[in-house]
Amino acid sequence: MITLLDYGAGNVRSVINAIESLGQEVKIVSGIDDLLSAEKLVFPGVGNFGSMMRILNDNNYVDALKDYLLSDKPFLGICLGLHALFEKSEEAPGTKGLGLISGQVKKFDIDLSVPHIGWNGINIKKPSRIFNGLRGDEKFYFVHSFHVVPDDDSVVLTTTNYGIEFVSGIQKGNITATQFHPEKSGTAGIKVLKNFLEPGSEKKATTHVLKETMLSKRIVACLDVRSNDHGDLVVTKGDQYDVRENGDVRNLGKPVELARTYYEQGADEITFLNITGFRDFPLEDIPMMDVLKHTSKNVFVPLTIGGGIRDYTDKQGRKYTALEVATQYFRSGADKISIGGDAVLIAEAYLRTGKKTGNSSIEQISKVYGAQAVVISIDPRRVYVSSPDQITHQVIKTEKIGPLGEEYCWYQCTIKGGREGRDLDALTLAQLCEKLGAGEILLNCIDKDGTDSGYDLELINAVKNAVTIPVIASSGAGCVEHFYEVFTKTQAESALAAGIFHRKEVSIPEVKNYLSDKVETRLLKNN
Repeated sequence: MITLLDYGAGNVRSVINAIESLGQEVKIVSGIDDLLSAEKLVFPGVGNFGSMMRILNDNNYVDALKDYLLSDKPFLGICLGLHALFEKSEEAPGTKGLGLISGQVKKFDIDLSVPHIGWNGINIKKPSRIFNGLRGDEKFYFVHSFHVVPDDDSVVLTTTNYGIEFVSGIQKGNITATQFHPEKSGTAGIKVLKNFLEPGSEKKATTHVLKETMLSKRIVACLDVRSNDHGDLVVTKGDQYDVRENGDVRNLGKPVELARTYYEQGADEITFLNITGFRDFPLEDIPMMDVLKHTSKNVFVPLTIGGGIRDYTDKQGRKYTALEVATQYFRSGADKISIGGDAVLIAEAYLRTGKKTGNSSIEQISKVYGAQAVVISIDPRRVYVSSPDQITHQVIKTEKIGPLGEEYCWYQCTIKGGREGRDLDALTLAQLCEKLGAGEILLNCIDKDGTDSGYDLELINAVKNAVTIPVIASSGAGCVEHFYEVFTKTQAESALAAGIFHRKEVSIPEVKNYLSDKVETRLLKNN
């Protein structure tokens, strides 16, 4: 029996699914006695340090958790479960941690995008049985803005390079904690969990020792999910956002099955974009909840869900906040949520007043779950102008001359599936959303969608230069060379594709094999 401490934030379903996939039974802590009687304790955490410690204190778990840790029984902390072991965190000044490890948690102060999101390696500093059976050159999934700084180097288990060499794992007696998420790290992560769960004390050395790790570029498989005319949920794909062909919704497969296929092929992340409105459904009955629950049972890479993350009222008159909707998605298996059209409206309100309200969906979700959990999906279209003085928007000089010889353009934000343009440009939207607490940008381009002509590199570079958070390039991929182009001609951390994968025109292994000797990539043979 494995005891899991679920303090109510983030996606713990994936941890439970991963443990159960190894044949173990999970008991979720419901009181102090469960902590004190646990034989093996797993403490996963995603979100905000202050919120986590407040909940632990409110539930009177702090002293019991300290007693368990001091008993030296097996403990595995994941992400925020690592941070909790330390004395304090810059994320929540004045809030005390558990203090089992002397030191603190600091925010990244580097010239790279923060949060640190994606697949990176580990430098193993001392033997540990949790790495038995691994070579040492595997990649693991990270998603965080803060890193631990222990006072005592003897507790350091692993380090990772991202602008600096930071501590990515600690071990003190039977206390082990990692910054990376084993439950989201594919087969390598499952092996780490298996080593923790199974009895034994033998420590085998890994065969590869890395001097410096590198963050991989991510390949993201996107599944646009909607209800067809028969009421079935299907994966579809539009051409410039039009998903119908000969009057019917294009049906490119079933979402759960396709997600598992892409995971097995080596996708670094899976994104579901719910493009059907279920506005009057009771929250627990929204069909995408089931899609996430079933997908997360067999897909051990990060899952993002977009569509419908907003305040709404169901057909019984019950009102739900965007935070409640996001919480239910996280509890169903999502690691990140994506906000689209509503982000435009939120940014417009912010522009009008110049003040944060603290009540927008971006701010609320970021406050509870952390910036890394909030992705902003931007749907812009190119608008040509003859001179930057014509408009007040952020304009770029373009190499793709307009129909009337224009040498400048701006990128107009749209809502309602691209049907309605707004008086806001994509660069400004990205900047405002970063200020409001978003941790990543999913950058689409209506002009490129479904064209197979390559990503809009000018748009991507413009947005990358405007923000300090990671950017996912989207729209336009038609061949393996387009992925190489976007990773070498822009600083985008990830590239997303949909139609070419669904139609089997290009496969994920083909993309990764092409990139393998050109761009840092996570390969299945190494994971």
